Amino acid sequence: MSCSKLHQRDRALVQIVDGAFAEAARKSGSWLLCRPGCAQCCIGAFAINQLDAARLRQGMTDLEAHSPERAAAVRERARLSIQSMATEFPGDPQTGVLYEDKESKERFEDFANDEPCSALDPLTGRCELYESRPMTCRVFGPPVRSEDGLGVCELCFQGATDDEIAACEMQPDLDDLESTLVKEAEKSADRSGQTIVAYCLAYKLSI
Repeated sequence: MSCSKLHQRDRALVQIVDGAFAEAARKSGSWLLCRPGCAQCCIGAFAINQLDAARLRQGMTDLEAHSPERAAAVRERARLSIQSMATEFPGDPQTGVLYEDKESKERFEDFANDEPCSALDPLTGRCELYESRPMTCRVFGPPVRSEDGLGVCELCFQGATDDEIAACEMQPDLDDLESTLVKEAEKSADRSGQTIVAYCLAYKLSI
């Protein structure tokens, strides 16, 4: 699949997920406290797949085209973030791909939990790449089911009962289109496995 076709199909996935979020937000009402400038969920490294990485890189290309100074600031934050995390990074320091062995996965659970996302503008508390953000960011806030059960942002749904939370559950990708596109993104990038945001943003070309 060409990069342009992958990008088009990813945009379709984004529309599906964003639509699911909007519906969950409607059902959640005042329990959902997500607002511009609320950036608690932007602190701490988390794993992203190669489709997320491709979307972020496209977002950086777009940002550089219309706001090169902001893009340069994002890249500098990303480079500094990589430097600060280098000694503890549980992955390949050249590619940014996380190791998948049990010990590395356990190390990642406590890795860089206080590190701000490189895309976060520290002055405004807003994401510089909001339209290109990873899926983890796109579904955070409303109730989303995982192998650990139904999870919500700790700031949201204060005072809601379990049944009320369950009634607002977000179902973002019922046909699992993401899994198919992740495989295509890995093939296109000639790289598999997960990484973190900083490694996607620090350099113009993949490293």
